[in-house]
Amino acid sequence: MALHAACAAGRGLPSSSSSPRAGGRRSLSAAERPRSVAFAAPLRTRAVQTKAVLSSDGAPGMSDSPHVVCFGELLIDFVPTVNGVSLAEAPAFKKAPGGAPANVAVGIARLGGSSAFIGKVGDDEFGYMLADILKQNNVNTQGLLFDAHARTALAFVTLRSHGEREFMFYRNPSADMLLEEKELELDLIRKAKIFHHGSISLITEPCKTAHIAAAKAARDAGVLVSYDPNLRLPLWSSVEDARDGILSIWETADVIKISEEEVSFLTNGEDPYDDAVVKKLIHPNLKLLLVTEGPDGCRYYSKDFSGRVGGLKVTAVDTTGAGDAFVAGILSQLATDFSLLQPIARSPEVCKRLWSSDGDRERRDSSTARPTASARLPGQRRCLNDQPPTCCACQCE
Repeated sequence: MALHAACAAGRGLPSSSSSPRAGGRRSLSAAERPRSVAFAAPLRTRAVQTKAVLSSDGAPGMSDSPHVVCFGELLIDFVPTVNGVSLAEAPAFKKAPGGAPANVAVGIARLGGSSAFIGKVGDDEFGYMLADILKQNNVNTQGLLFDAHARTALAFVTLRSHGEREFMFYRNPSADMLLEEKELELDLIRKAKIFHHGSISLITEPCKTAHIAAAKAARDAGVLVSYDPNLRLPLWSSVEDARDGILSIWETADVIKISEEEVSFLTNGEDPYDDAVVKKLIHPNLKLLLVTEGPDGCRYYSKDFSGRVGGLKVTAVDTTGAGDAFVAGILSQLATDFSLLQPIARSPEVCKRLWSSDGDRERRDSSTARPTASARLPGQRRCLNDQPPTCCACQCE
């Protein structure tokens, strides 16, 4: 979930003179919030090529019509300063920006795409820090609000030595849970090419109603809807509620990304590596279903074609956010060419878009999390048998 590994927080921010919204809750947009403190830019592990999204006045991150609008949670992750320990065993924690939809928005912008984020943070230091990080990464923050009566969400997360992640959330309630339908920037959604969301904002009201309204506005406007459930069982009241909640909007999505663990969860424990099981999750209007398998790569399915792409051998430093980086790569490509969703019999020109050059390989590593094998686009590698990029001439793994 981490947007980057480290960041700096400011102090002494001025208070706002904006009047409260209806209902007694003062919600300021990120653009309205006065700023007097500059924050350090997010750290990057390698040089990447990016392009800023500029508004009419030349300000970065404020494009009127971003190609991809991401909706959901933006929060602070606290991660242990040492690897492979439980939360209780951690000697100390460091803060890092997080929230799956926000990760995707940053990843798209770092890949040179145009993105926006819609959500709510607390009218507090963490909220200001997160807003600044989005702006520094050229993410449009027109739809980001501050809530004066709730804090920015916090999550403690660690990767145990056996590879299992452990989460502890502080949302009682947090600001992201309090986004209301009347606060949505619907024009931002309607003008987008892709609307991306998860399932966490479906857990409680009023954000659930706002979430459903935002997705409906996207569908009604003909915007492609992308969905990554991002299962976090500790946030749901029960296993059954989590499964029902995730599936409640399943058939409204055009593109869905899930992990093999989520396949098993949604099918009540069936084998996630059985294609017949995965195909049960394909609904009539689905254009693309992606199943990530960590270091083993991913599988992709539609009504017309399916296949798999093997993972690239890397030394994984931290897999937190790898799935979000994967989604960012997918959506950054789809936003430039929807024909990538068409059946497998493609023209050579379209095929070349799916099979990367060395330049694409370099840009791919600019995603929000440290890249791992699961953070790769389907087809983004050269054929191991030196076949031309025809997408179907070679079935190499």
